[in-house]
Amino acid sequence: SAEIPYVIAFTKIDKPGANIERAKLSMLEHQVFIEGMGGDIPWVGVSGKSGEGIPELLDLILLAAELEEIVADASLPGRGLVIEAHTESKRGNTATLVVLDGTVASGKYVVAGECVAPVRIMENFLGKPIKEAGPSAPIRIVGFTPLPPVGTSWEVVANKKEAEAKAAENRVAPRKGPAVVVDTKAGPLQDQTAALVPEGQKLVIPLIVKTDVAGTGEAVVHELEKMPQLEGLEVRVVARGVGAITESDIKMLAGSTTPGLVVGFNVKVESAARELAERQGVTVNTFDIIYKLTEWLEVLLEERRPRAEVEEIKGAAKVLKFFSAQSGRTVMGGRVE
Repeated sequence: SAEIPYVIAFTKIDKPGANIERAKLSMLEHQVFIEGMGGDIPWVGVSGKSGEGIPELLDLILLAAELEEIVADASLPGRGLVIEAHTESKRGNTATLVVLDGTVASGKYVVAGECVAPVRIMENFLGKPIKEAGPSAPIRIVGFTPLPPVGTSWEVVANKKEAEAKAAENRVAPRKGPAVVVDTKAGPLQDQTAALVPEGQKLVIPLIVKTDVAGTGEAVVHELEKMPQLEGLEVRVVARGVGAITESDIKMLAGSTTPGLVVGFNVKVESAARELAERQGVTVNTFDIIYKLTEWLEVLLEERRPRAEVEEIKGAAKVLKFFSAQSGRTVMGGRVE
């Protein structure tokens, strides 16, 4: 729908049961018309294990780029997109970038939105230090302040003064500390103190998501959005961040009278944060598989789901005769209806 040109690679052709013809037919079922079957979308069979078809795939990508007239000028200052970001305990904020045009060289500065990084530590896709990177190269740059959001456009400038001026232009509002995404659509947190919630209101459970890399945080939130909604209960992602679960994460939830949740994906929990969570009644858990996270959350939410107080009539009787009443004791007769 975005009209982006693409190439199809059928993988695992080294397996004994591989059937490319059946795979090609499945493309037709999804209205993808490939070459040789009434369309013009190029395809190739590949094996990541044996390497078969990989040279042909690379040639096909170059051919597709040539036909689409995708060009770049290596003499220009580099520009591109942030495709991943994370925080390393020893090296700090690190981002993976792809160069769309121009060249990135040591000694320059990269500006991604309001985030700035000097090009001192630059690595290629193998993790080896490099001094220069041209168009289409994936690179990793260390030293961003703060951590750039995934998908942000970036550009290269000559010096620190230029970088700071450019970042100031891009800055919407001053921000301190690590980058987090706050859910502003849902409004302020509601204070709910009891499991019994008045009719028409919802019990709101605040949730913080911490992940090893920024892109994983988006994937986790996407999975949480797909979870079935329970009546009278709303889980609200109030913050999303990168790195270990810290005391500040717990303190953010301590102000709400509804016990909050902190979930981590491939991250550690600082001992001080764990102790504070126990005192504040904040539930903390970490995972390394997304579906395990959602399964745990579904069980937890079912336990916390507010119950409505209802009256159930077990039986009814009609009083036929009153006999006596004395010392707080009443005697009467009736018929069970």
